[in-house]
Amino acid sequence: VQLQASGGGLVQAGGSLTLSCVPSGRTLGFNAIGWYRQFPGKQRDLIAVISYGGNTKYVDSVRGRFTISRDNSKNAAYLQMDNLRPEDTAVYYCNGSPLDFISDERGRPYHHPMASWGNGTQVTVSS
Repeated sequence: VQLQASGGGLVQAGGSLTLSCVPSGRTLGFNAIGWYRQFPGKQRDLIAVISYGGNTKYVDSVRGRFTISRDNSKNAAYLQMDNLRPEDTAVYYCNGSPLDFISDERGRPYHHPMASWGNGTQVTVSS
């Protein structure tokens, strides 16, 4: 079972989008869920993570603009993106984890993703 991201699209700078992350099939659920993004030709990077209990961590570039949330009854997660910038243009992915750690020893966001990835969703922000 994979987590599938959806909800991307084209938006003007300063606008908002909400991404959804839902399982592709039946699942017992996940511990930490992470949102990632991938710029063309670059690796996929973690940008936000939420523990099963709702604790959150963000990378500096999105903190204060993006909000991660989850609904454990649906095994789903969401990413509310406000004040979008052209540099947020990327393919966005989500993934679950068997672990519930959300930060490393230095307090930076951490997520141990499942091996299999679902399809991402394209977010394009025009200037």
